[in-house]
Amino acid sequence: MTHSMRTDTHTPHFGTGGGLRDSATRYALLPLRIFLGVTFIYAGLDKLTDSAFMRDSGTGSIGDMMRAVRDSSAIPALVDLSLKSPVGFGYAIAFGELAVGIGTLLGLLARLAALGGALISLSLWLTVSWASDPYYYGNDLAYLMAWTPLILAGAPLLSLDAALRSRRRHRGGGYQ
Repeated sequence: MTHSMRTDTHTPHFGTGGGLRDSATRYALLPLRIFLGVTFIYAGLDKLTDSAFMRDSGTGSIGDMMRAVRDSSAIPALVDLSLKSPVGFGYAIAFGELAVGIGTLLGLLARLAALGGALISLSLWLTVSWASDPYYYGNDLAYLMAWTPLILAGAPLLSLDAALRSRRRHRGGGYQ
């Protein structure tokens, strides 16, 4: 009796055959993309619409929050950098979260968006949530890990990246 290894377990094209297991494999990253995309859009909009957050000082302000975490962060110099212009830093984070969320949700430049999300999560983990004890109480580390599969795989299905790839393939007459 001969055994062979199946090498066609992942088909990155929409609408190809296969059973339920193959479909689940193809769409496995979609819930993660939706969750991270919606969450980062919400986080960005929440910051932009919170008048107390986008201030240098005061209750709930980005400035007071950064001053409060400065001595407990892993990289105090990063906090010091943000404190040079807390409001500018707040806008940079908010617009960064919006760009990452929109790119992830639409699947446009998905790997780049995921890398941006990972960098935002890494910077927040090393500053704001570093002092969480035990470490798993801080959610920024979990977000950082959640971005990793999207950095590696991108958005192969139901995405603008896939549509653009398909359009280039059809225009060029071959597989790219």
